[in-house]
Amino acid sequence: MKTGFAVDGKIIPCPLRTANTIREIKITKTEQLANERYLLKKITYDYTKADGTKKTQDREIYDRGNAATILLYNKEKRTVILTKQFRLSTFLNGNDSGMLLEACAGLLDYDSPEATAIREAEEETGYRVPEVKKIFDAYSSPGGLAELVSYFIAEYSQEMKVSLGGGVPEEEENIEVIEMDFDKAFQMLLNGELKDAKTVSLVQYLRLQGIL
Repeated sequence: MKTGFAVDGKIIPCPLRTANTIREIKITKTEQLANERYLLKKITYDYTKADGTKKTQDREIYDRGNAATILLYNKEKRTVILTKQFRLSTFLNGNDSGMLLEACAGLLDYDSPEATAIREAEEETGYRVPEVKKIFDAYSSPGGLAELVSYFIAEYSQEMKVSLGGGVPEEEENIEVIEMDFDKAFQMLLNGELKDAKTVSLVQYLRLQGIL
């Protein structure tokens, strides 16, 4: 079978790549660039390519630990719980208001992913869910972040509401809790209005699995 890419209808041949193009990776140097809140490191490493060529590269890796995210849903009302808060990184990169709709999330700290998901759901939304369902783990941005995020969903009811939510006051989270019709949330995804990757993934999961 020929492989390649099309240019004006013609197939331009290109070499097949093996599944393992890099091997024998060796970390040769680690420099700490910053550690004010989280850790930014410059990593230098040697590796051998499939053809035997040896190379050296360096990368900056931001390590803030692992995290968990959770999307609460209600089958009877066909709603989901989202949060809205200011995100400086988006404000600096095209989001005029800096406000972002998200599923709630938080760093693991010393808790398990499941415990973190339950804790963050209560702190941010005010709902104390008795159990959660883990659906997958995913790296947030593997080109530069070490963070691995555990994704969860959980069904909520009004009886589980124990507080107003809004986040931890001393952390200045200032979170708005939004109960949204699922069809509206999914339409926002299709329209490109949902721009948080974890939220897009979780809303898609609910739709693909036929949960809502």
